[in-house]
Amino acid sequence: MPDLTRRKFLHQFNCAALSSSAVLNTLLNLKLANHAAADPLGSGSDSKALVCLFFSGGIDSFQMLVPYEISRYQSYAATRGAFDSDGGLALDRNALATRQLVDTAADFAMHPSMTGMHQMATGTGAFLGKKRMAMVTNLGTLVQPITKSQYAAWDNGSSNAIAVPRSLFSHVDQIEQWQTAVPQGMIELSGWAGRAADIIHSAYNTDATSMSISLAGNNVFQVGRDTTQFVITPNGSMGFDSDGLPNELKNLALGNMLDHQYANLLDQSFSKITKKSIDSQRSFQEVFQSPAADLGAAQALFPNNNNLANALRAVLRTIKIRSQLGLRRQTFFVNIGGWDMHGDLLQPQAQLLLQVDAALTAFQLGLETLNLADDVVTFTASDFGRTLRSNGRGTDHAWGGNMFVMGGPVDGGKLFGTYPDLTLDGPDDVGYGGRLLPSTSVDVYFAELLRWFGVPATSMASVLPNIANFWNPLSATAPLGFIKPS
Repeated sequence: MPDLTRRKFLHQFNCAALSSSAVLNTLLNLKLANHAAADPLGSGSDSKALVCLFFSGGIDSFQMLVPYEISRYQSYAATRGAFDSDGGLALDRNALATRQLVDTAADFAMHPSMTGMHQMATGTGAFLGKKRMAMVTNLGTLVQPITKSQYAAWDNGSSNAIAVPRSLFSHVDQIEQWQTAVPQGMIELSGWAGRAADIIHSAYNTDATSMSISLAGNNVFQVGRDTTQFVITPNGSMGFDSDGLPNELKNLALGNMLDHQYANLLDQSFSKITKKSIDSQRSFQEVFQSPAADLGAAQALFPNNNNLANALRAVLRTIKIRSQLGLRRQTFFVNIGGWDMHGDLLQPQAQLLLQVDAALTAFQLGLETLNLADDVVTFTASDFGRTLRSNGRGTDHAWGGNMFVMGGPVDGGKLFGTYPDLTLDGPDDVGYGGRLLPSTSVDVYFAELLRWFGVPATSMASVLPNIANFWNPLSATAPLGFIKPS
């Protein structure tokens, strides 16, 4: 149980998980039931998709967005360890020069591996004149705003301490909290994209196919009270159809079983649900393999031997066939792991970021080629940030981190949120080797996306139960501002 004493864990679990989450869960269901029918939805003919790219393992994102301005860079280098020292993690400032971002409030730079993403942010190269990427800094899970002194009181076990997300720095818990947006914990898990789908699916979508489409298996993020996720692969649906006599015989046998009428209600219900799932997969695959899904010139944009690129290519095809699927609203979940770099950071991260950069660049260029760029917003998420101080060659679990948002609706080339002071034991460091206290809650990050996606202001608290602690959903002011005014 990382960095939590048994006493602290029990205090959090009993006070937060049992009391707060039970109340929140009840209110959430009531609000969903009320607002789903009450809010005016579905007017117009627009189509929109949200694509979540999850960096599982906890990405060291302060290597992805680095201070370039000299005084800030010196603080960064002092904290991370000089780039030419043994065990030092700081990137060479000369190598950062080609990735400099000049539209931000102060000068920053991207990791040298992030060539295409830099072009997206600066409107150069393949994205000449189109600034498609923005940076959101020092994000993390929060129940309510918290100061360093308030965190210290909680860390010292004060009975009057302010509420803090449960099981901080734990992979499984923080992944869950990023996907549920309820860091107090929930009795019945549901994700914020799933809850949004509960509200808007029937208004915007005409087909029974789920608008929650995952390229990474099952997740909490896309599951609501009434919404289930639809899992596909880079080659399409996970159906039972394939070439070859053994599979034909298997499918025939399975079909006979499912068509049979069972006296036992449980058996009959299972048969009905399974048959419906198989029918949905087959229907999807027919459209996914049809001429309507042909990417044309966009197909050649995607690199070979890149699993993330393969997944994003399938996302692009599924967005292209949205009208055939009857979906004006879609969410996608894509995952890439390998970021839990305790033992070695510099080279493994550089190589993995090359894959991410190539895949995201191809995906965004594909959207541009197919004239879909204004309909899609892609955003990143992760378990948590990582410690600023090296543990020798890598970094450990921490809290606040940086994320990236891209798409035609994004106000690109800008930094949103407050970039933290990277000084060890400074005003934003809560200890344990440079764990940064988030200055921006994930709630406002998600609210900005949902506001664009079509979730009404009066339903925002149903999707994000803590949002009122950070932003008034009825406000005319955007939560963060990285989506351009329509």
